[in-house]
Amino acid sequence: MTLDPAAPARTLGTVRVVGTGLLGTSAALALTLRGVDVVLQDVSPTAMAIARDMGAGRFPREGDDPAVVLVAAPPDVVADVVAAELARWPRAVVTDVASVKGGPLQTLRERGTDLTRYVGSHPMAGRERSGPVAAQADLFAGRPWVVAAGEESAPAAVAAVRALALDCGAALVDMPAAEHDEAVALVSHAPQVAASLVAARLREAPEGAVGLAGQGLRDVTRIAASDPALWAQILAGNAAPVADVLEDLRADLDSVIAALRALERDPAAVGARGALVRVIADGGAGRERIPGKHGSAPTAYATVVVVVPDRVGELARLLADIGAAGANLEDLRLEHSEGQPVALAEIDVLPAAAAPLEEALRERGWTVPR
Repeated sequence: MTLDPAAPARTLGTVRVVGTGLLGTSAALALTLRGVDVVLQDVSPTAMAIARDMGAGRFPREGDDPAVVLVAAPPDVVADVVAAELARWPRAVVTDVASVKGGPLQTLRERGTDLTRYVGSHPMAGRERSGPVAAQADLFAGRPWVVAAGEESAPAAVAAVRALALDCGAALVDMPAAEHDEAVALVSHAPQVAASLVAARLREAPEGAVGLAGQGLRDVTRIAASDPALWAQILAGNAAPVADVLEDLRADLDSVIAALRALERDPAAVGARGALVRVIADGGAGRERIPGKHGSAPTAYATVVVVVPDRVGELARLLADIGAAGANLEDLRLEHSEGQPVALAEIDVLPAAAAPLEEALRERGWTVPR
């Protein structure tokens, strides 16, 4: 699924977006691009004005009667905002895009809220940056958007939320709230903790050690730059599932530590190296299960490494030469070495394309290590 502005909007009527941060403004931009009338609301007049000036929608006015309300509020207040919007707009379908679904749903049930017009949802998309200035109309294009309808959700309400997600270019995934929370604990919340813990080891590391950092460390710690306050709310809201995943991770880590300490005492310790091999092998097997491009089955790619001079226009020239060689670039990573005027470009292509691409790039003057 992609964002096609020319396609007719499935969403009928006005959409009210409450919360003009990254997710709310990105959804508003996508919907506005489709011609949907979007009304913006935020406790911060500045954030709301920025979203409006970016073309995400308009300010509220007398007589507004939204058909759908999208609540993009932090997890610790989302239930309050959803309840208020349901009460204020008795004909509107209300959804929220908080990253935790079970807690807010349970809170609303305990309050006796009429949930026939409420459908929780969660787009699996984001950026390290936050706020309306970081929003993108295509943020959700091709990304999973979980629709976590409750038992009380009316079919028409579910259909309206599904239409909104499709209008944002997302790929629909239907999943109960509890199952969603367990899933995101594994694929999103625990990885955030792990990345933050690894990155935290660098705070007081010697400069010489940090200077040796390569692409592997950058990959592992990329999401460590996320908003601490927001993540504290997310983790608190999904505490039990995240703790379960981290306890399993701790058990695996303990086995690694035990094997390393055994080797420290005796380099010939029986079984220690086998334990380390199993951990690395299991990690490789798990990574192979991550969906490939466009959500397809995982694909094993070949990596072509190219030395790229650190000069203006060199990366653009490389990309042009890759295209001229007829290779379809699946992924690209750049690794800069400290103090060096070059970078290493790691180009992922289908295995059959690797050798022809290497030959073509060498013919065009590129250094391709063998």
